[in-house]
Amino acid sequence: MTNERWLRFAIAKHFRDRGLLVSMHPIRVGNAIVDAEVVGKGWRMALEIKSTRDDVVRGIGQCTEALAKGYQTAALVTSLQRARHLNPQVFHERFVLLGIDGKRNIRQVYPL
Repeated sequence: MTNERWLRFAIAKHFRDRGLLVSMHPIRVGNAIVDAEVVGKGWRMALEIKSTRDDVVRGIGQCTEALAKGYQTAALVTSLQRARHLNPQVFHERFVLLGIDGKRNIRQVYPL
């Protein structure tokens, strides 16, 4: 399984195990496209998945566009090692950073 497919599988499983609906299809939000969305009772969260070779700055822009277009929350998802090197000042209660480790565990890195 490729790195990106592995990430997508682990992310979908994480949210589905919590009883949430997950759509792992690209979704247009204004001038950007996010990788997936999670739907809960009365809210939607846009997901932008960045593997180790992807541009994280572009991912931040895609998440910001999703927030501007009506998503209640946006999450940038990347490896836990890479997530720990990002500036925490970018993230807040509506824009979160999720890290995934080698055992497919997902945890919120910022905000704490």
